[in-house]
Amino acid sequence: MSIIIQKITYIHPDNEVLFQQISLTVNKGQKIALVGHNGSGKSTLFQLIRGTVTPTEGEIYCSETPYYIPQHFGQYDQYTVAQALGIAEKLHAFHAIIEGDASVENFNRLNEDWSIEERSLSALAFWGLEHIDLRQPMHTLSGGEKTKIFLAGLQIDEPTFVLMDEPTNHLDLKSREKLYRLIESSNTTFLIISHDITLLNLLPLTYELTPSAIHVYGGNYSFYKEQKEQQLDALQRSIEAKEKELRNARRQAREVMERKQKHEMRGKKLNEKKGIGKMAMNTIQDQAEKSGTKLKEIHENKTTQLTEDLSQLRSSLPDLSFMKMNLQSSNLHTGKILVQAEQINFGYQDQPLWGKPLDLQIKSGDRLVIRGDNGTGKTTLIKLITGQLSPTEGRIEKADFLYLYLDQDYSLIDNRLTVYEQAQQFNSRHFPEYEVKMLLNRYLFPHDAWDKKCSQLSGGEKMRLVFCCLMINNQTPDLFILDEPTNNLDIQSVEIITSVIRTYEGTLLVVSHDRYFLNEINIEKEIELSKDGYAEIRTLIF
Repeated sequence: MSIIIQKITYIHPDNEVLFQQISLTVNKGQKIALVGHNGSGKSTLFQLIRGTVTPTEGEIYCSETPYYIPQHFGQYDQYTVAQALGIAEKLHAFHAIIEGDASVENFNRLNEDWSIEERSLSALAFWGLEHIDLRQPMHTLSGGEKTKIFLAGLQIDEPTFVLMDEPTNHLDLKSREKLYRLIESSNTTFLIISHDITLLNLLPLTYELTPSAIHVYGGNYSFYKEQKEQQLDALQRSIEAKEKELRNARRQAREVMERKQKHEMRGKKLNEKKGIGKMAMNTIQDQAEKSGTKLKEIHENKTTQLTEDLSQLRSSLPDLSFMKMNLQSSNLHTGKILVQAEQINFGYQDQPLWGKPLDLQIKSGDRLVIRGDNGTGKTTLIKLITGQLSPTEGRIEKADFLYLYLDQDYSLIDNRLTVYEQAQQFNSRHFPEYEVKMLLNRYLFPHDAWDKKCSQLSGGEKMRLVFCCLMINNQTPDLFILDEPTNNLDIQSVEIITSVIRTYEGTLLVVSHDRYFLNEINIEKEIELSKDGYAEIRTLIF
């Protein structure tokens, strides 16, 4: 048994309950995807399992200390590579012994791990990090290199239980595929948080974290998604049935009261004709009123209960079911040449970026992905296409078109502004305040979020705000450029951006290593960059 979690509750210091009374068992050798909405506490659960955070209630039993690959690496910036991997003392002892310091302390530290250096260098080489020294500071490395350092730790430590938090965020396609193969072939126990659908579909079990439970699905992410959609369909049918029942109950109550009023009026007139006395008339009227009040209470109780049931059902719907987004088509005709580049290159300090100049043509309606390792000039090529840079060699001609560049940092968003102020920056059509706020609410920014600073928003929230601003502006770009759009997003946010981009009918240029995402947004061609040069645009086959 690797881990048992029994009825744990975690409450934030500000008294917000993250989750309560949840239980979980992970058996040896299981490979599990941990999913849940943004903010559901997945990363916090990892910290609880590691013991770096203590649950408010409940118990956690771990048969071994898990190996942890974090999503963010800033806490390691002051460490060397060896220190981050936890092997610095062993390496120091190894070299001290080789150099003649055969103290008991050094032998104890090494613990007969004589292959530690050879194993470490081999693991780094496996991940393409031959150029990195074990004494090198972590802050000098890129995000992808830091991720690979910790992935190399899997081969160095050979752990039996591994926690991974978004391990593919900064990895190129080749490294992702190495990771996929490693996980598939390993007997290690894995618990993985990821938005990478390809990775999630490799894992035979899916656990969904909610505020009150962890739900187990006996299949991969596609199976889980199918089950969730069936649950959502059933929930939607229940809501529709409840709405119909509530309408019928209100109609029946109205009809009953109308019939009763008519009956009372006829009875009153009949009694008057019969000459019944005033006292007797008052008694009859009093009895009728009591009967009417009781009948009204019965129907009110019924409609109140139905309303409460309906409200509870609606609250169970995921937020996304209320949010519909789409970008209008570009006004440019399909096939119009937007960019024509011949023999272009760009030099930094007289050093050309590519070994041979590039030829490039982008037409209206093209759906392209730019691929290449770090340092091959993907961002530079985008800046050349958009005119932010001019080539130092060759020529580039551009038609008149409107483009939108959505980078990883969502630079379109001004972090100094509030959510509402940011929306107003795009209000070129001069919508009244209430309409802007209605659109914000539609994009899941309720009243209490309008005054929130944009600097406090998550990546997924910034992405939603960008799309909201586009809807307010109502100016669809002819060319949509996305730079690693799925990095640092949760699955819910990835589904939003996938849905929007899939229906966009303009020209699309994407930098991404996420094969599943590229397939979902109907990418048709690829530009693969290398430092030696660039392969011609070719049709992409998934």
